[in-house]
Formats: sequence, structure tokens, C-alpha cells
Amino acid sequence: MDIIAFSVQPGGDTAIRAENILGRSPLAYAAALVWAFWKAPGRFLSSWRLALHHRPPGLRALIWSQFHFVEAMLISRLLLRGGATRLHCHFANSGATVGLLAANFARLPWSLTLHGISETDYPAGLLLAEKLERAAFVACASYFMRAQAMRMVAPAHWDKMIVVRCGIDLAALPAAMPHRDTGPARIICVGRLSAEKGYFGLLDALAAIEPSAGCSELVIIGDGPMSAAVHAYARELGLLDRIRFAGACAENETLTEIACADILVLPSLMEGLPVVLVEAMALGRPVLASRVAGVPELVVEGTGYLFTPSDWEDLKQQLAALLGARDRWPRMGRAGRKQVEAAFRADQAAERMARLFANEDII
Repeated sequence: MDIIAFSVQPGGDTAIRAENILGRSPLAYAAALVWAFWKAPGRFLSSWRLALHHRPPGLRALIWSQFHFVEAMLISRLLLRGGATRLHCHFANSGATVGLLAANFARLPWSLTLHGISETDYPAGLLLAEKLERAAFVACASYFMRAQAMRMVAPAHWDKMIVVRCGIDLAALPAAMPHRDTGPARIICVGRLSAEKGYFGLLDALAAIEPSAGCSELVIIGDGPMSAAVHAYARELGLLDRIRFAGACAENETLTEIACADILVLPSLMEGLPVVLVEAMALGRPVLASRVAGVPELVVEGTGYLFTPSDWEDLKQQLAALLGARDRWPRMGRAGRKQVEAAFRADQAAERMARLFANEDII
């Protein structure tokens, strides 16, 4: 199966060779519009009407809908030139809106993957039902996201909501360091420094646990709009000597940091099913995460601890319990690795997607 990759925004994962849609010469967009109108004026107009309809209310959204339409005509031209037979979009965001318009013009079946709860928030959530209804199938990263998709559409569409895990390449992971037998534990937290990640609650829990209880250093990997606020709160709590802010790191650097840590903590208020949890468990790290969205589908008994979302006292208690269970860390790490091997491998996910693309009963 040949795959042509497109990225609306330039940049991203340099390991994936993708054609960028933005950042081209204005002549490229003008040529795509002329080509599309000349090739199929009826479909050109129907796709333009769809762009006008499939948007949030307001003047700004109306203007952006025209940008999406132009991008869609460019992708359509590239798709048909490349001999594509279908279009699949990751995330139900503005990129999926462009994909929907392109598939409508190119008369290609299209599908999408739902990853996290942000795809049900405004403005993406306002447009999600129509995307789901028009999709040939919807790959859901968790049963939780499948449930969110089901509640937005009539039961007639439920059969095309398929759980396809976000798998990882186990062979590409670095070697994991042995857990420390003695001395302070090293905690790692990976995530964007933004409100939904719950960093303030984690800092409160860390401040309530004495270093003598086994916690010396917290490594925070990530950057974001609340970076300054998180730094300031850590300073206010007197935690700067116990925290290393590593900032945004490349994937291989992040994996190496996880492999050198003892445990990974995710205090999120909102998630889908975080890939970083899968990676940490594959590296044999016990995890502590909030019992939210699809997380309990991954973190099961024996692989780590869960706490009640937003209950920072519960987070403190569970963190203290995990720090006190040092003798069980290796066993928990092995159980986590086994859980990932059973259901979260990249080859399994690729095989599932290939079957969906080939299944005429679904597509």
C-alpha cells in the first residue's frame, strides 16, 4: 500500500516525508483554483458551498473557510495527480475540514482518526457530527473517544466507529535503565505546559511530600503558554531545587529521559489516551496518571496507579504510595511492557488500518 503524506502546516516530524500545503507560492493556489474550476465546475461550486456551510458562525470563520477551500483545491490536485484512491485525516481539526472539502471535490472516500477530547471542544466539536456522518469509517484511539463519537451521531453510524490504538515502534525505543535500588527516586512528567495538563496540582502534591520520602527530582519536559506561570508557582512553593525544566525536547531525547527515570506521572485534567504513557510503560516505567478519558484502558492493575482527576490530595497519596513501592517497580514495569506488547504496537495498528482501507463492507 503506497501512502502519500500531506501536512497543512510546514514542519512537524522530520522522519515523515510530507508535502506541505501552506507556505507555497500564491501562484500555486491560484493555479489549483483555476484547475479545479476547469476540471469540474459543478464539484468546484458544491465544495465551495460546503466550505461556506461547514464552519463555525462569525465573520472570522467565514474568512477562514475560504482559506480552507483554497487549500482543499490544492490538495485535490495533488491527490488526483498522485493517483490517490482515498483520503484519511488525523485529528478532527481544521486539517480534517480541508480534507473533507478535498475528498468532496476529488470524489474520494475519506476517513479520519479521533485522538482526544479536544476534538469534541469548540470549534472542532461543533463540526464533528457532520464529519462523522460523511466518513467511510472513524478510527478511534480509545473506547472513550468512540463513545464520544457515538453520542454525536445517529445509531445508524455507530458501526463505522472502530477502535484503532495509537501504536509505537518497540524496536525504536532506547534501552531502559535499571530502577534505582536506593536513594531518591526520579520522577518525569511529559506534556505541554498548558491548563489541561494539571501541573499546578502536581506541584502541590510534590511540595507536600518530603524529599526524605524518596522523591528528589522532578523532570518536566514540555513548553507552552503557561510556562512562566508554572515556573513561578514552583518558585513560590520552594521547589526549584527539586525540579529540572527541560523544555521542549525532540522525541529521541524525551524517550531517553523517560528511560532514565524511575516513574512517570501525568496529572492531566483532560486527555485522550496519551502516547507518552504507552512509551513509558513500554520502557518498563511504572506510571501514575489521572483516571480520565481513555487512560484506564491502558493503565490497568499492576502496571501503575490511577488517581481521581483534579483531586490533588488523592494524587499526593497515590504518589507517596508509588514512591513507597520501590520493591514492586520492576514487576510493574514488566507488566506495563506486556500490556503495550499485547495491544499498542505500531505494526498492530498499521495492520488494523490496512484492513479498514481494504474492507469494501466498511468503505
